[in-house]
Amino acid sequence: MTNYTPVYPGTVTKYVIVESFTITPADLAIRAYEIAGEVIVKETCFGLVINGKEEDVTRIITELRRIDPDHIFTKDRGFPPGDARRCRASLGGARPGFHGIEYEMQILPYVSHGLAEIRKRTIEEIPSPASPLEHPALDIGKLKKLMEAQEP
Repeated sequence: MTNYTPVYPGTVTKYVIVESFTITPADLAIRAYEIAGEVIVKETCFGLVINGKEEDVTRIITELRRIDPDHIFTKDRGFPPGDARRCRASLGGARPGFHGIEYEMQILPYVSHGLAEIRKRTIEEIPSPASPLEHPALDIGKLKKLMEAQEP
């Protein structure tokens, strides 16, 4: 096995995923470049990849999420941008993990809608959870049928 020497030791890498009709990855990239400092910002088709010291990355993400908090999401990434072990330029084809993000992008509009609806409500309008004893537990047979229905 080849020894691995980190290119950017002491850094973290995060995805910033945008699901919006009004904000594009390019919009986020421009704002990230304006406030970046000593971090790496890479624009992608779904958002950004940001690599740098954890406090810098967190600061940038916090600032970016202020633009549209219901439509901008983050996710950890284990490899910095351009890492030869994961870069599709080195491997050819879609990089490992892309299909997972592609699937998540189909779900994010529902999450965004839910967040926006919750933001519209006052504290009094948010229903409190019912006691678990008021509702019977889901039958294990029904749960199994639901799970099998989701498999291709």
